[in-house]
Amino acid sequence: MKLLHASKNKSSNAIVEPALTPAQRTTFERNLRHWYEQHARALPWRGIRNPYRTWLSEIMLQQTRVNAVLEHYERFLRRFPTIISLALAPEDEVLAQWSGLGYYRRARMLHRTAKLVVEEYGGELPSTAAGLRRLPGIGSYTAAAIASISFGESVAVVDGNVERVLLRVLGLPETTGAKMAEFLERTANALVPRRNAGDHNQAMMELGAMICTPRSPRCTECPVFGLCRTRGEHSTLERTPMRSERVRYALTTRRRVEGLEVLLQRRPKDASLMANMLELPQLSTQKDAGELVLLEEPLLRVRHSIVGTNYYVEVVGMATRRDAAKHALRSDAMEWVPVAKLQEFPLTGLARKVLQRMKLMKLPSGLPQAVPLLIGRGGRAATGKKA
Repeated sequence: MKLLHASKNKSSNAIVEPALTPAQRTTFERNLRHWYEQHARALPWRGIRNPYRTWLSEIMLQQTRVNAVLEHYERFLRRFPTIISLALAPEDEVLAQWSGLGYYRRARMLHRTAKLVVEEYGGELPSTAAGLRRLPGIGSYTAAAIASISFGESVAVVDGNVERVLLRVLGLPETTGAKMAEFLERTANALVPRRNAGDHNQAMMELGAMICTPRSPRCTECPVFGLCRTRGEHSTLERTPMRSERVRYALTTRRRVEGLEVLLQRRPKDASLMANMLELPQLSTQKDAGELVLLEEPLLRVRHSIVGTNYYVEVVGMATRRDAAKHALRSDAMEWVPVAKLQEFPLTGLARKVLQRMKLMKLPSGLPQAVPLLIGRGGRAATGKKA
């Protein structure tokens, strides 16, 4: 079957359509639907028509792996089962339930929009993509997902997975620009059936996530292989290399009658990332007269990636709050937090990772662990000329 593919008109630089014939679109939609019915993953946000749950899952899945979302999604819904319960909650509590997913602006915007929906829409999300796009924090992708999955609107969801599927089927290289984005959206919309649009959109995303992957696509398992011009990897845009940065944090604990406490520090309210969240006090790494000198190996070394940067982290044991404050980049906003209540606080992803590795928090599996008295058992530090 010959495929009519998109190309660019050299004189106008415009994309020539159509990309697929009506017969090819019918074959594509039918084959995709049959494949999805047999191979779709069982995920808790599928097979439901609950706009709030669809909205939550789509926000959580942005730039986040499905496996990381699974635990947080169920936990978040247990605490905030409805838009109204989310709108009435304090922001710190919302961030605490979100902690570990990263990109915390998503949680803040979700919370803010929930309040707006309760105040101005009676707690009910609009039923169309156009209506949903009027809400803050809901773009065209999320609006289309909610409208198609929860309300059956025949509108395409176009994310990175869907774009990759379409580009490969059409034999086009990865590219950027408004014209290409508009072309791909029109092509995606031409494929959406009038009925079961939500299942079709989820099938498209599933195909890109599980079969038409960025590297080593599983072409022999692809339901639309016969329509594909690429049949394998295709040229992609050069990626910006990750930056690397070495950082140190202090871990300080103390025992009280009520139990063990750990010293944390609240990030500034105007911070560009993770504003007002709790983290371990970050230590200076400058080489000066007051340089921190490690007497032993750090308590922990871990790598953590955030927004284009690989952080190589050393966690240093500090005996007292005074020691931690003396060598921290900031000495303000420090507070003792009970280890038993850490899950209730808005922790940064790195703080959560460190505290779990040090057995001060439960691991994602939820299995309880012993809480050792850490400080003084390694990773000790000395400072200044006497070090």
